[in-house]
Parts: sequence; structure tokens; C-alpha cells
Amino acid sequence: MSRPRFIALLLTLVTLLIYFPVTRDGFINYDDDDYITGNRIVENGLTYAGIKWAFTTFYESNWHPVTWLSHMTDCELFDLNAGAHHFVNALIHSVNVALLFALLLRLTGTPWPSALVAALFGWHPLHVESVAWIAERKDVLSTFFALLALLAYVKYARQKSRHSFCHALIFFALGLMSKPMLVTLPFVLLLLDFWPLQRLRFSPRFESANCFSLLFEKIPFFLLSAISCVVTFLAQGSAMDTLEVVPLPLRLENVVVSYVAYLSQIIWPADLAVCYPLPTEFASPAIAISCAGLGLITVLVWMARGRTVAPLMGWFWFLGTLVPVIGLVQVGAAARADRYTYFPSVGIFMAIVFGSWALLKQPRSQKRFIAAGFAVLAACVVLTENQLRYWQDSETLFRHAIAVTRDNDTAHLNLGAALEVQDKPSEALVEFYEAQRLAPWRFEICNDIANILYDDGKIPEALAEFQTAVRLKPEIPYLHNNVGNALVQLGRFDEAMQEYTNALKLDPNYSWTHFQLGNALLKQGRDTEALDQFHDALRLDPDNFQILAYLARVLAAEENPKLRDGQTALLYAFKANLLTGGTQPFVLDSLGMACAEVGRFDDAQEAMQRAVALTNTVKINNLNELRQRLELYQHQQPWRESFRATNAPAQP
Repeated sequence: MSRPRFIALLLTLVTLLIYFPVTRDGFINYDDDDYITGNRIVENGLTYAGIKWAFTTFYESNWHPVTWLSHMTDCELFDLNAGAHHFVNALIHSVNVALLFALLLRLTGTPWPSALVAALFGWHPLHVESVAWIAERKDVLSTFFALLALLAYVKYARQKSRHSFCHALIFFALGLMSKPMLVTLPFVLLLLDFWPLQRLRFSPRFESANCFSLLFEKIPFFLLSAISCVVTFLAQGSAMDTLEVVPLPLRLENVVVSYVAYLSQIIWPADLAVCYPLPTEFASPAIAISCAGLGLITVLVWMARGRTVAPLMGWFWFLGTLVPVIGLVQVGAAARADRYTYFPSVGIFMAIVFGSWALLKQPRSQKRFIAAGFAVLAACVVLTENQLRYWQDSETLFRHAIAVTRDNDTAHLNLGAALEVQDKPSEALVEFYEAQRLAPWRFEICNDIANILYDDGKIPEALAEFQTAVRLKPEIPYLHNNVGNALVQLGRFDEAMQEYTNALKLDPNYSWTHFQLGNALLKQGRDTEALDQFHDALRLDPDNFQILAYLARVLAAEENPKLRDGQTALLYAFKANLLTGGTQPFVLDSLGMACAEVGRFDDAQEAMQRAVALTNTVKINNLNELRQRLELYQHQQPWRESFRATNAPAQP
């Protein structure tokens, strides 16, 4: 095996070993649910409907079909095994390290500096977020295609191979369909033309004709970037913060401060967090120092171009590739994010390593530099291993974010959600109220507070929070739906019907509103209308196990013999149980009811015994009711009861 291949293999294996601990981690409650665990289309794996959806949806305010397909492939192969999903992220990242080494070696012909840059890219703690966060598959995947595009472009530039040019274009398109942040890649190609390809040189007589031809050959790349920008604007239009929410002066201040913050964290990676809140204002000294620092670095790398162009090229790689995410366009009002440095940081690593290598002419000095590089890499490995510990679960991740940042409403909100899942509602409520204090304009915080109050039986208080959420974001259907649910609990049916109507006006195909409307009608004794709504909900969402199971209960226990339908109830309950793998007591209870209705009491007993047995692992509020029904099944006695007071399952 040749030395370059051995180095590439070693870099890949060491990177994979460093990140192997992520295979013990689970999913987190920050985008992982939207991308995988709570996304039924993705969970179903590679299906025709899923592939079509991936290319046509703007879900999560993005258009990245290749990323969706990669998650679907994971679910097809590994189901919801979080460790396997994590391993795929780590594997792609490890391959990226080898690809970066191959690219730099092909560009410069110097193995040791190339290996050092690749190792810094692979082992730097700032990149933990992109690898350890399953939902950030788009980072590692887009960079994978970007590096392949750069490798193909280098081959084209050196050999004038049309096939290589086409390959570069295809890989670039795949990269954009993984994450549109790559729109600046055509400018990276121009930077490579300056150095190391030297297709365009600095000289007193600037080669304008050559410059024009290099720009002209990249028109296909710029066209793809332009198309991606338009599609991304359409996808993120509703999610973008307006200038009223985040004023332009604040955005510009955040740009200069964030550039310096990113650079500082690359050099000194301390206090890294999963989210950094956007301040309401920046101190004038911080802005002045940031502007002066950026200006000084730019002047220094420009002045050094006579001795080495690497720092200039690397500096503009860093500045340019961060432009799409630097904060001029605000989505979510975040100051910055570690994951945004994944590809841009390569420029800084190149500037430092290749710039130093060019200045250190003596072999002895170069050896000392490599030795110092190994020491830096060792420190990076230690810091990366430490940073990986925070990604083991949602609670650990967001407690750490709160510890290293200030006034972090997003961290408090997600920590509260993690505590709520752990059945710690009082602790969760404390975090939600703190998040609300920091960001009273966020409707989702009001909604989360209301959900806990609702579950605790504090319906009037919950209604007030639900109504606040609606005032803050009246265009979201499920918020009106939640207000309707609270009003039903208070017996205010006319007002509830109006809220359900408002929700359906916003989205007639929102299945959960039809379902909750059916539940409200059922409580009023309007059974025929209720069943119509339940069937509408099921038509819109035929694989929703909660709708299936609840409709089965209603059909099996309906007091009106003309509306009762045991066979259909059994069909729905059986499908719901199949979808949940026999792990949901509520579904098993429905299955038991349906079996009993058609006279299959042995099957009803078996289903109910399984439901009662699951009380050891699943929180169940009506355990006594389940046991009473089991006893009735055992004696084959009349069991049917009214469901007027039965609460529908809470919205997922």
C-alpha cells in the first residue's frame, strides 16, 4: 500500500474510532423528531410515496431531497435504532476526512500538511455538532458531495476532461440537494484557480481575458446556485424572521461579531453549545474590536500574498462559505451555530497549515511544525471526546447549553421538553416559565406550558395559555385545535366548535382537528356527526394508530345498535395494533373491546392481559378500568359502557 493510501486509511479509521461513542447515544428532541422519530414518511423507509415526497416537500422550511432519502435509507435498514443512525453520520464524516486529504494532496503534492489539515477537520471539537446530531446529516452529506465535486473539478482543470467537469456539476447538484449552504461553492472553485491550481495569477498586468474565461466556464455552477437560492427562499419564506423581528442593524452587528466568534472557537474551542441565542443588542466595543480584527487579518493575508497565497485563499474560503448562514437572513433568531463551520473551517485550517509550511523553508523547522501539529491534534481529540459526552441525551445537551450561555430560551424550552418526557412535569414547567420570561413572544412556549396544565387538570389556566399562543401565531391550525379541546373540557361546546372551524379553515386536511371535533360531537350525543368526523380524520391519515384505535372503541361500544359495527371495529383495532407492534395499552384495550363485541372473549382476555402487563413500562391512568374490563371478559359478561366522558388521546 502506498504511503498516501495508508495515511488516508489511517485518518479514516482514527476518525471513526474517535466518534464511535456516539453509537451509544439516542435521538434528541431538537429536530430529530421532525426529521426521523416523529416523521412517519421517513420512518416508513424507502417507498415510492416517500421518494416523491422528498423531492416535492418544503417540510422543515428546506428543500433537501437527498438528505431525506438518506434518512429514509437508514430507517429502511435500521428502523429507529439510534446507534445505527449515529454510526452512519460518523462514517460519512470519516470518509470526508479521507476525501479532504486526497483533495489537498492532489492540489499541493505535500502529504504531511494535507494530512494535518484533514485531521484538524476530522478531529476538531467544533465539528461534533455536525456529526453527533442525527438531524444534521445534511452537513456531513453535503460536504461529502462538495469534496467529490472539488476532486472532479481539479481533474478537469488539470486534464481538461469534459467528463470530470460533468461529474463536478452532478456532485455539486447532489450537494445542494443535501444542504443549500453549498451555493458558494462556485466561488471556492475560483479560489482554487488562484491557489493551488494557479490558473489565474497575481501580476502587474492582470489577466482579465483569462479571468473572464474562468468565470464563463463556471456559468453552469452559478446557475445551479441561483436555482438553489430561489428554491431555498421559497422553502424558508414563512420561516424567515422579518426586519421588524430582527432589525437590519442588529443583523449587521451579528455578522461581524459572529465571524470573530467562529474564528475564536476554531482557534480556542471552549464553551461550545448546541444553540446560541441572538442578543437584543451588541456592545459597541465588541463591534469595534470585531471590525478591527477582521480588517487587520484581511490586510495581513493580502500583504503576505507575495510569499504565499495560501492564507489569502483560505481566509476568503472561510469568509465566503459562511455568507449563506452568517445571519443576514435570519431563521429562528439564532446568533450562530457550530455546525455552520463544518465546511468553512477548512479554509482557516488551510491558511494556517499551508501558509506556515510555505514560510518554513528549512526541513528542521517543518519537522518541528509537524510535531506541534500532532500536539494540537492530541488536544483536539481530548476536547472532542469531552464534547461528545454532552450529546448522550436531550437533558444533558441542553443543561450544558444553559451552563455555557446566557439567557438561552431555546435551551430552557428543550430542557423542559426533555423533562416532560421523563414524567417530571413540575421541573419541566420551571424550565418553560423561564423560557417564557426570556422570550414571551414565542407561541410554542405558551403551548407547552398549556399542555402540562391541561394534563394536570388545570383547564382554565391551560385555556389562557392556549389562547395566548393563538394570539401570537393565529395562522397555525393545531393551536386553534388545542383551544377547542380545552373549551370542550369546560363544557363550552359552541366556542369549541368555532375554534375547530377556524382550524379547518386554515387547513381542511388537518386530520387531528376532524378527530377532536368528532370527540366533541360525541360528548354532545351527536354520534352520527361524530362518526363522520372520525372517518374524515381516518381518510386523511389512514395509518394513524390513535385515530384507528379510538374509532374502533367508538364503533364497538356505540349505544345505538344502528351505528355499532363490531367487525369494522375489529379491523381498525387490529391495524392499529399492527402499526404499534402490540406495545400500546390503549390500542390493546380497543382491540379487546372489538374482540368482545364480536364474541371473541378469549382474544379479548389476551389483549387486555397484555395491556395490563404493559403498565410496568408505560404510564397508564385508567389501570383499574382496564382490570375491571378484563374481569368482565373472563366471565363473558356485558361490558359495554358510554364514552361520553372519555378523553380523546392527546395530540402527539
